[in-house]
Amino acid sequence: MIDIKEEIQVLLLRQGMSMSKMTRVMKAQGLSNINITSLSRMLTTKTIKFETVQEILDFLGYEIDIKKKTN
Repeated sequence: MIDIKEEIQVLLLRQGMSMSKMTRVMKAQGLSNINITSLSRMLTTKTIKFETVQEILDFLGYEIDIKKKTN
């Protein structure tokens, strides 16, 4: 199972962006109203909403691809 916090951190690293900068820019563009404190808490406690993850991925230029496992 993937750890969404680590995945988002890797994507941010690829973009050369910090989590705090991402939340500031997203808020300034009206894309989200989350702040760094609440985002960090949601990621640490693994209570982040799927919709929030989608917003972050969309902002970073990524999307979720769900597919059936192959055994």
